[in-house]
Amino acid sequence: MTSGGDAQGMNAAVRAIVRAGIHKGAEVFAIREGWQGAIEGGDHIVHLGWSDVSGILNKGGTVIGTARSTEFRTPEGQLKAVENLIARGIDRLIVIGGDGSLTGSRALLLRWPDYVAQLLEQGRISREQAERHPRLFIAGLVGSIDNDMVGTDMTIGTDSAMHRITEAIDAISSTAESHRRTFIVEVMGRRCGYLALMTAIAGGADYTFLPESPPREGWEDRMVEVLGRGRAAGRRDSIIVVAEGAADREGEPITSQRIQQVMKDRTGEEARITILGHVQRGGTPSAYDRWMATACGVEAVDQVLSAKADAEPVLVGVKRDQVCAQPLLKAVEDTTKVADFIASGDYEDAVKARGAGFTRMIDIYRILIESTPTVATSEHAKRIAIMHAGALAPGMNQLARVAVRAGLDRGYHMMAVQGGVPGLVAGEMREVLWSDVEGMANTGGATFGTRRYVPTEGDLYQMARSLEENEIDALLVMGGHHAYATVDIMERERRRYPAFNIPIALLPASIDNNLPAWPMAVGSDTALNTVVDVIDMVRMSASASKRAFVVETMGRGCGFLPLVGGLAAGAEKAYTPEGGITLEELTQDVAALVDSFASGRSFYLTVMGEETSEFYTSDVVAKLFEAEGRGTYSVRQAVIGHMQQGGTPSPFDRINATRLAFMAIANLDSQLSEGRKDYVAAASDEPELMAPLRRVLAGMDWDVQRPREQWWTALRPVFDQLSRRPGQE
Repeated sequence: MTSGGDAQGMNAAVRAIVRAGIHKGAEVFAIREGWQGAIEGGDHIVHLGWSDVSGILNKGGTVIGTARSTEFRTPEGQLKAVENLIARGIDRLIVIGGDGSLTGSRALLLRWPDYVAQLLEQGRISREQAERHPRLFIAGLVGSIDNDMVGTDMTIGTDSAMHRITEAIDAISSTAESHRRTFIVEVMGRRCGYLALMTAIAGGADYTFLPESPPREGWEDRMVEVLGRGRAAGRRDSIIVVAEGAADREGEPITSQRIQQVMKDRTGEEARITILGHVQRGGTPSAYDRWMATACGVEAVDQVLSAKADAEPVLVGVKRDQVCAQPLLKAVEDTTKVADFIASGDYEDAVKARGAGFTRMIDIYRILIESTPTVATSEHAKRIAIMHAGALAPGMNQLARVAVRAGLDRGYHMMAVQGGVPGLVAGEMREVLWSDVEGMANTGGATFGTRRYVPTEGDLYQMARSLEENEIDALLVMGGHHAYATVDIMERERRRYPAFNIPIALLPASIDNNLPAWPMAVGSDTALNTVVDVIDMVRMSASASKRAFVVETMGRGCGFLPLVGGLAAGAEKAYTPEGGITLEELTQDVAALVDSFASGRSFYLTVMGEETSEFYTSDVVAKLFEAEGRGTYSVRQAVIGHMQQGGTPSPFDRINATRLAFMAIANLDSQLSEGRKDYVAAASDEPELMAPLRRVLAGMDWDVQRPREQWWTALRPVFDQLSRRPGQE
């Protein structure tokens, strides 16, 4: 069932649960309209088959309906729900909802034996039914755009909501800049400021208000001062993001109207208000919400079907993009503590309870909203250079923007290498100031330039000379495979070239997501969303005819885009470089394709990576599929190409870039202060997110240009389960 408020991605979870359950040999039912449907029974509890969940992956909301039920809070309502569930033979339940729905579900689990005994005594169920269903097993998935559940990094719907909000902020910024106006954007979040905080960072907003971190007394003057400094520094617009549950330290709500009145009283400006409301919960789910909800749905099925008699209900979520399960009670209790901290005025603990990542992002945000560095850079301050390297990735500009501002805020001179590694070889470098990176948060491309280039033996001397002539004390390199290869060479040549004996930090930025130690390289989420968007349009183009599509993605030797993109888009087949293609496999796939159309299908989707096979290219596969169809269907090829590298970076990539750049500068600052000269690279398993370069590169398979271990390959069994019904070859 889906219960409480709706969230984008719920349909992906429903689809995954139905199909995974069928694969496990279980009967799967949908309880329509949440717990209210369980109470009413009858047509509200319906059996679902494989095809019943076809075509719902890209739909927002929930096709089985949701509702908030006051009747379920009463013993009489719960008793009716138990009776109706037992009548259908249901004692294993997967609930997709918020903390209220999950808390209520757990309460029912605890009272289930008493209700069974009561129903038996009243003659409403038979003794056989009572013996067959002595207890209830529950797995919970959090469907909430607020991301307000402790215990999972992201809740279903949050990423999609951030897409809606960020798109709105980007659009509002354009008109605000044209008219030199201030806009106040109100977003959802009664008790959680995640959406407000993260979208303020992703959208480059000037100020934000969060429930967990109320402003101190005098916030009105502080806000006006910050906005005024921004205007004085050349900004033409001001964007304020406020969570609907924001309040001051006396508990008085800080509403959009209150902020508007403050601006009018202190500046005379009539700020415009935009309340996004339910737009945030609507629309097509993002790629992340599709694949994450799908993977969690499959795990939830495993949890309820394998649960032992004394099993506690579990919450299924994600940690560092890995699906995980934990006790539901603890997650709910930890979440409730946040509200308790806020109510008691313990705001520091409220922020800490959200996790270290939330705390860190608040600190980063406070730096980014300033119009100038908080410290003055002296003439003799040390210099940190930043450089892109390798292929373009969306989010590179946000990496540069945050790195420049974080470095300036620590008192360093910040230098930008123009044009990547060739620019370093040629000595093309310039100093960049706070205002030089204004407005770069939401732009694609790489303003400072980048190139796919690995230095040759002859280039190393010139690179060293450029670093010496520009008096560079530390270097931050951001990019893909070419960036990692370049820094690897520089470390190996440190003895020959003393100029390389400086602190160097390396950050992953690649749509291929083929770099070790970091689960999602900057740019990979944007590329994934492009793949899914294109497939959605391809699917619609084929709605009027029987047609198969072979979609080719980028990715080089890494299958992240075709596999995860195919999973998020509902593909029937995904070919990856890791698995390759054999003639035997193609023969089986052609048979499955022909059988699908013969069985009434009108669309069939295959996704493959650009370097999956030297011989069986997407063109060859498309022609083979069509030849074997003998006119019963048509086949089209779609090569997505460089669209995957372009476009506006997704909120995920902007936030990812923000965190990485800030922590890299913090590491370089620490090294320069302590006199160390280490080479480090991003590593998600480190508290400070940076690890020795050698340890990170030990996880790289240079021959195939991808990590030795790739977390997303665990999604292959999930893909295979959901793409073909049981018994289909």
